[in-house]
Amino acid sequence: MERTFAMIKPDGVRRNLTPEILARIVRKGYRIVGLKQMVISRETAQAHYAEHKERPFFGELVDFITGGPVVAIALEGENAILGWRGMMGATNPANAAPGSIRADFATTTGENVTHGSDSPESAERELGLFFSEGELLK
Repeated sequence: MERTFAMIKPDGVRRNLTPEILARIVRKGYRIVGLKQMVISRETAQAHYAEHKERPFFGELVDFITGGPVVAIALEGENAILGWRGMMGATNPANAAPGSIRADFATTTGENVTHGSDSPESAERELGLFFSEGELLK
């Protein structure tokens, strides 16, 4: 079993896509072991996007992700990292596979509805940013 971090970003929450995205996760067979709606602090957002700190779009990322509520999700299942990333689709919705979340719902690369960890290391780091150990089911 593998755990990963998933997020429904402010544009997805604002557009009331949370129920559909959660339903897709459950139908795929993943177990939701942590779930909460929250507004991310600037400090947490900066830590979350730390690998992009030197890029010109860093400030826009932080502004966007702190601009409204998000849904933070801890998923568990076989190959959860790659599986969730496949469910999301490519970052640019124009390149996302038909039937993926981003192909179905994202409007732009900047407002692409969801986030998912890209490796076991980032999953561990991101889960630790958004959930305490006591908030995750065993």
